[in-house]
Amino acid sequence: MRPPTFRHRLEYLGYRSALGALRLLPESTALRLGEGLGWVVGVVLGVRRRTVHTHLRQAFPQETEAWRRRLARRSFRHIGRESLATFLLGGMTKDDILQRTEVVGLEALRSAMAEEKGAILVTGHFGNWEIAGAALTSRGVPLDAVAQRQRNPLFDTEINRTRERLGITVIKRSEAPKKVLRALRAGRGIAIVGDQNLRRGGVFVDFFGKKASTARGAAIFALRTDSPMFLAINRRLPGLPPRYRLTLEPVIFSPSGDMDEDVLRLTEAHTKHLEKAIVDSPEQYFWQHRRWKTRPPVE
Repeated sequence: MRPPTFRHRLEYLGYRSALGALRLLPESTALRLGEGLGWVVGVVLGVRRRTVHTHLRQAFPQETEAWRRRLARRSFRHIGRESLATFLLGGMTKDDILQRTEVVGLEALRSAMAEEKGAILVTGHFGNWEIAGAALTSRGVPLDAVAQRQRNPLFDTEINRTRERLGITVIKRSEAPKKVLRALRAGRGIAIVGDQNLRRGGVFVDFFGKKASTARGAAIFALRTDSPMFLAINRRLPGLPPRYRLTLEPVIFSPSGDMDEDVLRLTEAHTKHLEKAIVDSPEQYFWQHRRWKTRPPVE
């Protein structure tokens, strides 16, 4: 990792100062402030506003423009509030996490992991994916997370330190091919965010009616090790203090023996499961991400 630049240090100093001030506020006030900041950034300043509206027209063509505008505003408020909730996660204890979260499907996951093949836990940019991992480790589930390195190395160190303090072992994406297989053989769960646009090396699967370049890693690991796959959706529940319901849904799949075809079909399967969850609570999805940026060669 490259040493931090002067700009990185300034950004981190601003972040630490803001976080210290926020922790002096009542939690409800801090989270409402986060909601307001999200609204200002997206609605007033227009950061990624056009991207969000384009994505919502793609995903919900049957809805009115007014409906999509309301949903966009709710999405910006959600991402602002949950970003702050993630920053505050570093100050939470195991008991705090247990009180704030519930897990549906935990026994099915434990039963599957008892076969000593581990489990692949695919999630998306939905609800609060960072708190999802903490909800599992606080209940004794051994968990590794494949994480993309942050551009600012000081932020990267900070968020990984928080993950590890909560019991999540971080696997850098560059080290995933070896370390994920080793962890699965040891009976551990592997958390993978499976809905990022991939510029190269992905497979194109339907996502809200349009081809999206999607990482193959989750499917490849599951097929090579015969490990079960679950979709992990951590939905924010209404009200304060914040509470979350993590749902673990098995992704049922029967391999054909053709590896390339099976990777495509399994990636399609977990993407379709995620799409259904988004339809139920579309305001909790990260529409700001350029999910359809990479196009198939034929386009």
